[in-house]
Amino acid sequence: MNGMVNGTTNRMRRLREHPVLAEMVREVSLEPRQMILPLFTVPGTGVRTPVSSLHGVDHISPDRLHEAVDTALEAGIRSFLLFGLPSRKDARGTSAWAEDQPVQQGLRRLKERYGREIHLTTDVCMCEYTDHGHCGLLKEDGAVDNDPTVLELGRIALSHARAGADMVAPSAMMDGQVAAIRRALDNGGFPSLPVMSYSSKFSSAFYGPFRDAAGSAPSFGDRRSYQMASTNWKEALRESLLDEEEGADILMVKPSLLYLDILSRLRESTLLPLACYLVSGEYMMLRHAAAAGSLDGPRGLLEAHLALRRAGADILITYAAVEVARMVTGS
Repeated sequence: MNGMVNGTTNRMRRLREHPVLAEMVREVSLEPRQMILPLFTVPGTGVRTPVSSLHGVDHISPDRLHEAVDTALEAGIRSFLLFGLPSRKDARGTSAWAEDQPVQQGLRRLKERYGREIHLTTDVCMCEYTDHGHCGLLKEDGAVDNDPTVLELGRIALSHARAGADMVAPSAMMDGQVAAIRRALDNGGFPSLPVMSYSSKFSSAFYGPFRDAAGSAPSFGDRRSYQMASTNWKEALRESLLDEEEGADILMVKPSLLYLDILSRLRESTLLPLACYLVSGEYMMLRHAAAAGSLDGPRGLLEAHLALRRAGADILITYAAVEVARMVTGS
């Protein structure tokens, strides 16, 4: 048949035969510089204890955060997302902007030690700090009061900036939160500090291990009045594009593995950098499957992260950052 297969001379396997050529035409790359490692910092000194529901993740006091950072740097990871568990909680979440709390302490310690060698982003929300576990101030009927909450979020972001944050990431899903934070940062002397918004954040069953790690489960009700329903892709695009209008510098989709369609649609709708969060439940789903022998763990992790990149994510927030970085670099 003179090399013809089914009447055509096209042979897709030609570009797969030689490994060097196959690498040359690879369409998606995965590199350590594209990943952010979450860290959970807690009150006290000398503390480093495993989070039982979240494989490989520890609660770490500010004085020991450098240990996790050093390990990550050896693998090529230079970006970190800091979450804090406070020493005290109240109805207004006032510890969120207090200078003596773990996030602020951790920022100062890490910046003093590493300077611009690393990049530190902070999660800006109130759920870890309120005694009711919701992401904002409450009205008398128990509903979250949106407009006063966004002012508090601005106050939290400014406290993080003053402590040394390189970027802030609001996750409360309040209307107007990006604009309020942008104003607070600009008026506070930080006009160049970027905002990475959790812009398309869904109400999800896959946050369970994180809520254990962050101590942020709501004490009553749920968050469906401010996080999005998993049915709504158009709303997800509107949320992200509104945050872009308000001044967000980076947009985000959370969760991610189960929302690849949202990532792809948003990638086609914006020119801003796009982040995604491989959340705790998605991560542990892969871990449990590997532990049960249902899949090759390392290959499964790598494939999942490549899927996020292929769908359009520029930045991957992932608990597996160090492990995946070692795989892709051979270190």
